[in-house]
Amino acid sequence: MPESPHLRFFPYEEPYPNQREAMDRVANALDRGQDVLFEGAPGTGKTLSALVPALEHAREHDRTVVITTNVHQQMRQFVEDARAITREEPIRAVVFKGKSSMCHIDVDYQECQTLRDTTREMVETETEVRELESRQRELLAESREGDASAAEAREAIMEELDELEGEIDEYEAANVCEHYRNNLTRDTDDFFAWLFDDVRTPDDVYEYAEERELCGYELLKEGMEGVDLVVCNYHHLLDPNIREQFFRWIDRDPSEIITVFDEAHNIEDAARDHATRTLTENTLDAALDELADSDDSRAEPAENVLRAFRDALVETYEGAVGFGGSGSVTENWEDVSIANDDRRDDLTLAFLRNYEGNGIDAETELAVQLGQAIDEEYERRYRDGEATTRSESQTLAAARFVATWMDEGTEFGQYPVVSVRRDAGTDEVYGRAELYTCIPRNVTAELFDEVAASVLMSATLRPFDVTEDVLGLEDAASMAYEMGYPEANRRTFAADVPPLFASERSDPETQAAVSSLLRDAIRFTPGNTLAFFPSYAEAERYHERLTGGGSAAGGDDPDIGPIHLDGPGEDEERLRSEFVADDGAALFTSLWGTLGEGVSFDGDDARTVVVVGVPYPHLSDRTEAVQDAYDRAFADRDRARDPGWTYAVEIPTIRKTRQAIGRVIRGPEDFGVRILADRRYTTADMGKYSVRSAFPPEEREELLDVDPEKLKFAMLNFYRDHDAYDGPPPSP
Repeated sequence: MPESPHLRFFPYEEPYPNQREAMDRVANALDRGQDVLFEGAPGTGKTLSALVPALEHAREHDRTVVITTNVHQQMRQFVEDARAITREEPIRAVVFKGKSSMCHIDVDYQECQTLRDTTREMVETETEVRELESRQRELLAESREGDASAAEAREAIMEELDELEGEIDEYEAANVCEHYRNNLTRDTDDFFAWLFDDVRTPDDVYEYAEERELCGYELLKEGMEGVDLVVCNYHHLLDPNIREQFFRWIDRDPSEIITVFDEAHNIEDAARDHATRTLTENTLDAALDELADSDDSRAEPAENVLRAFRDALVETYEGAVGFGGSGSVTENWEDVSIANDDRRDDLTLAFLRNYEGNGIDAETELAVQLGQAIDEEYERRYRDGEATTRSESQTLAAARFVATWMDEGTEFGQYPVVSVRRDAGTDEVYGRAELYTCIPRNVTAELFDEVAASVLMSATLRPFDVTEDVLGLEDAASMAYEMGYPEANRRTFAADVPPLFASERSDPETQAAVSSLLRDAIRFTPGNTLAFFPSYAEAERYHERLTGGGSAAGGDDPDIGPIHLDGPGEDEERLRSEFVADDGAALFTSLWGTLGEGVSFDGDDARTVVVVGVPYPHLSDRTEAVQDAYDRAFADRDRARDPGWTYAVEIPTIRKTRQAIGRVIRGPEDFGVRILADRRYTTADMGKYSVRSAFPPEEREELLDVDPEKLKFAMLNFYRDHDAYDGPPPSP
């Protein structure tokens, strides 16, 4: 039987178990124009299973593959895989990053746009001057030979040259980018030869360009046209405005693009973030200052509507915080409740009360018009060198937000929010208005509809029907492959500790039971132990119980090594490095932090992982708004419980839990223990509170109920069977 044609892009000697079948199934789906939902446990080779057939399909149909992730470690893995592929079957690949991380002169996006346009205009003018000077010299020679028409033509050219020389004098005083100017005036063929000689990272491009005083970002954009593969971040695809430009740089119509999303269980939250719009009190204050300096007739109505909105924002958050309550406001944004079931939100109602004018819509439109005029003037000043930085009109930003707030604030799936925080520098409290997007498919459905096909892959994508519903996919092909490594190399226990309901977490007996289990898990692990908790506060609680309050001590048990504590704002990479450098250490963190997925802990780096409780997220007003929106959007779905809870809370929590226990067993020779510590994971009759059924069937089959007192014996037997202890094993 002939080999599948896509295997020419497979860079290694032999596919993993199931990988060949997965590639064939992805290839067939792409040929049918079908989207693919692909779940594969660690070790199933998901990236190449998707990328190899996608590249073959793109090569045959003159398309481009765009592979994207929101995890830095996966971006590095994509580069390694692409380099391996191009050594077998040459491909033209570009790894793309945002402008802010590649700018050599450290300006923002708007400044860069203005600099680029001015620089291009200047270079084009200089080129035109050179061409005209060359022509006038030719005409001068012809006129000296007696050609009267040449003399007349030269006179016209000299007049044009005088005008252009004046323009060049103006450009000399304007702001330009010398790096980009060098792009336009030098031969850059060597760059593109270097770029496609291998797969270059954005850092590689930056260093190459910096050494030669070129703009690597703009060169990279020029090199993207018609390439085989582009590696990028989520926002290049999920932001509609960026996506349109991005596809234009690739010089592809959306129907000529195959998208591959890694860690696709994260698309829901990422899409919601990209669609959400915000306006801070500081921006409103800056807009009002801007209007005070304007003598335009539109300034008064603009000031009228923006001041009313600003005062309403302050009134709303001060009323919610209460008298004297501002002292408890921290440097982190904290939401205050403003939504109402039977009428508009509190901010809108306060705005309507405070507003006095000739009509909100009319005056907001005048504010937008004036903001656009101010913004154009800022650009002119920067372009002409009258300003050293390119300012952006705060009036325009504020007016556009107010217009959107009033027009779309009551639309289905939009949730109005007010937040408050304390400025770390000034110690002042200020507010923010936000239109929070509850339904991510409003963002993603358009993307998946316009591209040729998409492959969404993750270790935790099931239930597939929920993924389709939430993201707006239709008739997607789905496939799931369980872990291909030997089952004898892993044990997954459901420990029957008391259920850690939020109301029960302070119970002394519950805390004692969990502490005892954690101590046993750490003691009987020949290597490091990862422990995930519902929050950083819970991680800190048990860190203190096991260490006696020490920062990383072993407490009163000499058999327990250092216990590292994660928290908000920690340098995760530093913490991870310190943890894996230890032997017999533990790391306590939140399931909702950054160490629960996309981070590998190989071998002894993490032999055992414990998930404490069913770590549902904090049920904030936003979460409840998403539940309500999902209840309405998916009311007809056949789910055992209400779809809002299932779609918005339970399934994301179980996905995060599955991601967390996937931090161990990262290779065919690896082995380890995964522990789910809560009665709700067991086969005990917990009624509606049980979550065991939320796991895929093959994972439920591996879940072994264990009495907490017997866990240490089970771990001892497992690790002893794998000859894992260096010396005598710990004594029960």
